[in-house]
Amino acid sequence: MTALLPLSVRSYHVDSGDGIDGLRLRTHEPRTPGAGEVAVAVHAVSLSFRDLLVLRGEYVLPVKPDVIPVSDGAGQVIAVGPGVRRVRPGDRVTAALFPHWLDGPLEPSCLPQLGGSLDGMLTELAVLPEQALVPVPEHLSYAEAATLPCAAVTAWNALTGDGPGIQPGQTVLTTGSGGVSLFALQLARLLGARVIATTGQAEKMPLLRGLGADEVVNYRAVPDWHIAVRDLTDGRGADRVVDTAGTLEQSLKSLAINGHLAFVGSLSGDWPPLDPRLLFGVAATVRALAVGSHAQFTELNEIITAHQLRPVTDRTFPFEEAGAGFRYYKSASPFGKVIIEMR
Repeated sequence: MTALLPLSVRSYHVDSGDGIDGLRLRTHEPRTPGAGEVAVAVHAVSLSFRDLLVLRGEYVLPVKPDVIPVSDGAGQVIAVGPGVRRVRPGDRVTAALFPHWLDGPLEPSCLPQLGGSLDGMLTELAVLPEQALVPVPEHLSYAEAATLPCAAVTAWNALTGDGPGIQPGQTVLTTGSGGVSLFALQLARLLGARVIATTGQAEKMPLLRGLGADEVVNYRAVPDWHIAVRDLTDGRGADRVVDTAGTLEQSLKSLAINGHLAFVGSLSGDWPPLDPRLLFGVAATVRALAVGSHAQFTELNEIITAHQLRPVTDRTFPFEEAGAGFRYYKSASPFGKVIIEMR
């Protein structure tokens, strides 16, 4: 153990479906880490669309009653249980969203997830399995590291998780300006790709260019944006599309022959019908993503460290104002991750 646990801990709890107003802040005794477990003093968490789905009662995987929400956080190890060897008190860590998914394909046994079927990170002290923990890159703050487990790992999986992954000189199309899309833009540029980004907000166009996008298409000004993508690629189409908006029809129409579509989800919640002929028209590979494994997270961190990449953050809220942070994230269309800091 080596370090003293605090006398009391504050945690937010919620029942899935109760919404943001259902968040309840409680004070309780800390749990002592058991065999193979680690107590982490959480310094910061970041919000993802997945967390809103949990609060709304719309998340696709099981959510336990009275869960501590939020999957993404970073902090410092303060105590370890018997048998822990990989970390020690003082280490800066974050955690994989799927703690039991170490490598390879996602299996049923790997489905337990933080902030869902397992308690998450919106707490001052999280007790986590040792195997879930991932070291924080030295150049990142806790707030920056807290942005990585969901959005960044998903983006990395979208770009590299199909074997060969994106190759230098290929074209990547990112949809929107949410957390996954911004990380996909940054990472694709590091991998040597040309990036075309879409947004529905004119004021975000220069921000996306400043982040590295070679071209930006406003899908409100250009409703048939897939035509613009083809024009920007001399009719060929994008080699890979990272679709975070559920715009599958136009994403497929934007693809090059034998292109890859990484399907992250639908922000609107709408699932329009899809004509299978679109798949055959470009011989497309469509892959639905479930974040990524511990091994992918570790590989991502190596790239982040090598290139000194810094995540994009928008606004920070104190722990006591977590509800306000969720409301801002839901309604403000932030450019970058929304952070909640404990200290």
